[in-house]
This record gives sequence, structure tokens and C-alpha cells, in this order.
Amino acid sequence: MADVGGSEVRRTETLLHGHRTAYRVAGDPDLPVLVLVHGLTSSSATWDPVMSALSREAHVIAPDLLGHGESDKPRGDYSLGAFAAGLRDLLEKLGHSSATVVGHSLGGGVAMQFAYQFPEYTERLGLVASGGLGREVSWVLRAASLPGAELVLPVIAHHRIAVAAASVGRLLRWSPVRPSPSVLEAARGYASLADLPARTAFVHTVRSVIDPGGQRISASDRLYLSTGRPTLIVWGAKDGLIPVSHAYAAHEWIAGSRLELFEQSGHFPHQDEPERFARALLDFLATTEPATGDRAVLRERLGHGAGAVRLDPASSHPDAV
Repeated sequence: MADVGGSEVRRTETLLHGHRTAYRVAGDPDLPVLVLVHGLTSSSATWDPVMSALSREAHVIAPDLLGHGESDKPRGDYSLGAFAAGLRDLLEKLGHSSATVVGHSLGGGVAMQFAYQFPEYTERLGLVASGGLGREVSWVLRAASLPGAELVLPVIAHHRIAVAAASVGRLLRWSPVRPSPSVLEAARGYASLADLPARTAFVHTVRSVIDPGGQRISASDRLYLSTGRPTLIVWGAKDGLIPVSHAYAAHEWIAGSRLELFEQSGHFPHQDEPERFARALLDFLATTEPATGDRAVLRERLGHGAGAVRLDPASSHPDAV
């Protein structure tokens, strides 16, 4: 899929606030801008199966968030708000005043935070197996938020184990029972934790959004502000990290949103069914009009609050996105 019908995907980098930010880019700069935001332990490489196809109709930018991929991994702020501000700064530096922002997993939480903080920059919103929509999350991520996790990770994510896991993954590619792209992508993310700076950034990021009981930040009480902004929700029916029930809840909370359930996908639908994912996203771009940041409308909505929007009390949180 990455080589069919689109432009070449280039890797480049820039400096933001003294930190190196790596990103992938494809497509004519004069086309509408589409920003793809990866999830926890992942990088912009997760979008490789779909970037070239998407570049037929969009100028696609996929950054490595700080602490991930080939971007710098400083000691600093790894909150959703900091990631959202970093996206805004990247867009400004690259000369773009607005974009459609699509986020996967943690990146979905970043995308929602971006839309909340910078509505004038957000034309459309895409949520792919997104975090920030309910309490439930895999026990693996909850365990990573426990005190002392930073002492255990150097053992379970030692580079020798990571190399062995990668070797097993390569062997499985030749096995009659091949692992799904979702499984391989999760394994690549695990292998990245063998690097100390990446591991440190991982722990700080996890603890900013998850506690031992589950996700501690929810966008549910503010999603009513997205009414009128085109929103696409994509989820894998076989997602074992974040339950598909969160997709249905978000679809109900965001009036006029579009829900695409990928029956054969796990947590990475853009990896498991890339052709379908690219078609769905391109159709979304072609059949919706970009929202404009109307401050008068925002002011009116804030005055009325969530109103009749039905919220799940268990997923509300004072630190909501």
C-alpha cells in the first residue's frame, strides 16, 4: 500500500525549543494538511502502510512525538497538553495554519487535547483506537504506571530480550501461522524500551494519563465542544488494549461523528487493514467541510455546558482532556 498511487514518504527533522523533532512527510504542500499522531512506544513509522496512499489527496505530516522514535527524549513535560502544544508549534514552523488531526491510541488523546486547546487550528478530528474515552485499558499499561515500574522495565525490556523478540518475530513471518501486523507493531514498541531515554519517557508519559486503576484522563465532559467539527472514529473489533465500547461511547457523545468498525483489526487498524483505512480516511476528507474556529460559537457552547449530552460518570475526571 505504501508504494501504490501516492508520493514518496520522506523522513526529515527540525528543531523546536532546542529539541530535535523528527517527522515523516508526503504529498504536495498545496494540498489540505493531514497530521497523523502515533501512540505510546510507537513512532511515525506506524503510518508507513497508509502514508503514500493518503498523500494522493493530502499533504501528510507524521511526527515522532518527543520521547518517541527518532525525536529527542529530554527530561521534561510528557503530558497531553505538552504534546498538543508541540504539534501546534510544528505546524507553525512548517507554515501551516490548520490541519485535519488524526491520532492513534495515546495520539488520539493528543488529537482531542489539540482540538480543545487550539480549535482554530483543527479542521477535522480523527480518533483511531483512541485513549481518553473511558477508564478501561490493558493491564499491561496499568502495570507500567505502578511505583517501581522504572526498576522492572530495565530487566524485562533489556536489549538482549528485545533482540531475541525481534528474531522470533522474523521467524514467525515464515511460519504457517503468521502474527497480525498489530502483534508485530506492539512487539516493535516493546523493543524500543531497551533504550534508556525512551524507557524514561515512556514511564513519564504513562503516568501522565494512566494509574493502576486505568485511564485517569477522559475527554467525555468536553467532547460536546466538537459538535460541528467533522469527526471520524475508527476502531478494531479485536482490540485487546482499549475496548471497542469506547468507540460507541465517543460516537454517541460527538454529534454527527462517523464510526468505522474494522472487524478484522486489533489495536492498529491502520496496520491490519491499511487499504480500508486509507479509503475511509480519504472519503472522510472528501465528503466533509473543514471546521473554522468560531470563537462566538465556542463561547456560546461553554456558556451552556454539555447540556443534554449523556456522560458516563465513571469516565469523567477533573483533569479531563
